Amino acid sequence: MTRLRGQDAAIEAFLSASAGGTIHHAWLLAGPQGIGKASFARTVALRLLAEGMTPGALPPGLSVPDTHQAAHLFAAGTHPDYRELRRLPKKDSGKGGSDEELARSITIDQVRGLGPFLGTAPSMSPRRVIVMDAADDLERPGASNALLKNLEEPPAGTVFLLVSHAPGRLLPTIRSRCRVLRFDPLGDADMAAVLRDVMPDADEVEIAALVRAGGGSPGRAMGYAGLDLAGIDTALTAIGRDGDPANARRAGLAKVLSPKAAQARYEAFLDRVPTVIAQMAAMRHGEDLRRALDAYDEARGIAAAARGLSLDAQGTVYELAGVVARLAPRP
Repeated sequence: MTRLRGQDAAIEAFLSASAGGTIHHAWLLAGPQGIGKASFARTVALRLLAEGMTPGALPPGLSVPDTHQAAHLFAAGTHPDYRELRRLPKKDSGKGGSDEELARSITIDQVRGLGPFLGTAPSMSPRRVIVMDAADDLERPGASNALLKNLEEPPAGTVFLLVSHAPGRLLPTIRSRCRVLRFDPLGDADMAAVLRDVMPDADEVEIAALVRAGGGSPGRAMGYAGLDLAGIDTALTAIGRDGDPANARRAGLAKVLSPKAAQARYEAFLDRVPTVIAQMAAMRHGEDLRRALDAYDEARGIAAAARGLSLDAQGTVYELAGVVARLAPRP
């Protein structure tokens, strides 16, 4: 499985907690979205299942050899002692493939569907594992209450791994029955390493731009892949440094980002403008800092309105670039 990067503290905490051979039956994997919590959950699930099949035969840590029977079954999605709950594709989305529109929540029927799985003995070892990605998506109150019942009376050998981007949204009674394992945003070096692993053809300029945009979340950064984020950042930085007295740079950006075919880049632009302004603000003082902070608030408002009200893309790009241009040093 993919190497887990940047979460050594969480890995060490889990290994320490499980060193005695007894493992808490429910874990809440808490932290920002896109930093590897689900990957950690699946890695731990495979390790627990493999350990149950061949006690004492695995190397230290969380890894499982690809030749292990549990690894084959897990990769094929056919391990009889593993279940994963997540939002399902909408029946009427009609799109197919990886871009199917997903349901709004994990339903009560999905959680109740665990009944037969939990009502019989595990097939290949004393253990079985359930991953929920993400528990924040549970339908309330039905699915949450159904899960709570399972957490209150778990069958022996069952381990729940609940991924959560916002633990505060979960029922307090669910949180109270889980051991919390916290995950932090990745540092720049680990971010770059993850992105190089999954994007071996990307050049260093793109990797650096994605690291800046990701804010410690490889998942978020990969959402910008292929959008020439470096080009957007370079254009905004130049406008903020030199201004745009002839309006040519703003007009050029608006022309490039406004067509329907550029929708994904336009969305990335809306995200990047406030962030680039915040980076500029971090290097300013006094009146220049105040102007930058005001520009940050203004840019966030424009970007939010552009999404919520479906404002004209060309006009929005021009207006946001103008906010950046006003930050150029004054004569």
